[in-house]
Amino acid sequence: MASDRPKIPPQPLVRAVESARAMLAVAFRKLVPGHIALMELTAAGWITQAIHAAAALGIADELAAGPRSSAELAAAVGADEDALRRLLRLLISHGIFTQRRDGRYALTPMARALRRDADVSLRDAVLFFGSPGHRDHWSHLVDAVRTGKPVGEELDGMPFFDYVQSDRELGELFDRAMTSISTLAMEPLFAAYDFGRYETIVDVGGGEGTLLTEILHRAPRSRGILFDLPEVVESAPARLAELGLADRCSVESGSFFDTVPKGGDAYILKHIVHDWAEPEAGHILSAVRAAMTPDARLLIIELVVPEHAGPHPSKYIDLEMLVNAGGRERTEAEYREFLARHGFTLTRLVPTVSPNNVLEARPS
Repeated sequence: MASDRPKIPPQPLVRAVESARAMLAVAFRKLVPGHIALMELTAAGWITQAIHAAAALGIADELAAGPRSSAELAAAVGADEDALRRLLRLLISHGIFTQRRDGRYALTPMARALRRDADVSLRDAVLFFGSPGHRDHWSHLVDAVRTGKPVGEELDGMPFFDYVQSDRELGELFDRAMTSISTLAMEPLFAAYDFGRYETIVDVGGGEGTLLTEILHRAPRSRGILFDLPEVVESAPARLAELGLADRCSVESGSFFDTVPKGGDAYILKHIVHDWAEPEAGHILSAVRAAMTPDARLLIIELVVPEHAGPHPSKYIDLEMLVNAGGRERTEAEYREFLARHGFTLTRLVPTVSPNNVLEARPS
């Protein structure tokens, strides 16, 4: 229901808050000795692991029914009571969980995002990014920087996407993590861009159809084509039927390196292009370009690296791409040039209140 959807703050307000936060961070780093500021940044990795531990123990799920004492919580999650208190002390200092005056622990808005059943749950993303396999890859960042190549071939004997397919426990966690991250951008995306003006929308590499089905619910006059690998879309027809969309959305399978369905008015590539370096990323664009009519539009949904020198999520994800997938994040200028090399003209960039943007392009 529309009333259940989170309110999206206006973009000018979000940008103003981001700017103020960046200026305060710069001021702090100038006020304290350099070694103190550096140590604080270094310790951020410990916070990441503390959040992972909370997710793995299921603390947020146990607190969903109400506040619990340390003894009750330790017994419920199977932890040492003293060690659990020490873990929660750190997390509480960052606004993750809270301790009431009576000593019982309770959820905060951030902690609620660690629940399995949260509307926007990041539990699986936290579990994946804090997993031993992911940590091991990042411990070889220096190798990736020296070679300019992802570390998977050397560590696992195969590229990252092949590895998560071969290790299905890790692969299923990865799939769930990417789905949960995708939900973060959903409302900001719909607040910023009107997909309803397209009659037929092709979601290329659309996974199980999370984005496309939401588009079709909000754009009742549009039709969809979900396209991904056969094993990925195997269960999609049943899910579409459950959602009442079987008559408005078809499912096709194949490799986006070779060919994609024809007949679309809009072709979506959401978090696809950044996974691949050249020439693979170029092959994807070429396949989409070959399927498009002159009036169709390509919609690339990605983070775009800003030109400023301040922190931005794209700069973190760019290194994630370097270490694991082998892809990269790009600036607007780099996207413009990249698209032009493969037969497209970037017509506009639509920002959202999230780090994601919609890069709208037409065939040249």
